[in-house]
Amino acid sequence: MSVLTYLLPDYTFKPIRWLHGEIKTPPMSTAARREMGMLLRELQEGEMPAMPHSRPMSCIGIHCHELRVNDENKTWRLIYRIDPDAIVILEVFEKKTRQTPRAMIENCRRRIKFYEASKP
Repeated sequence: MSVLTYLLPDYTFKPIRWLHGEIKTPPMSTAARREMGMLLRELQEGEMPAMPHSRPMSCIGIHCHELRVNDENKTWRLIYRIDPDAIVILEVFEKKTRQTPRAMIENCRRRIKFYEASKP
């Protein structure tokens, strides 16, 4: 089941859906949180951020991507999927290596199945 996080009254933007009970807010700095928010707003408006901020994650699934935000001494990743009706947040984590951990990829795949099964 998902929770609708943000929806403007005129419904011109895609809503962001966080998977309830699945995603935890990371301890980002205020600057990193603002940058991530601006990138998410671009997605809501139908724009696709380019490298180095976003890249496709086809290893997870169709329409899956990764947002990258550099913090003071960390790099944060937000994995999301673009659906016709929403931006679905699958995972937020600190990335410490060049390669996405296999466990994160599998967790995102599991969450996609969970999300699809909960749709009416």
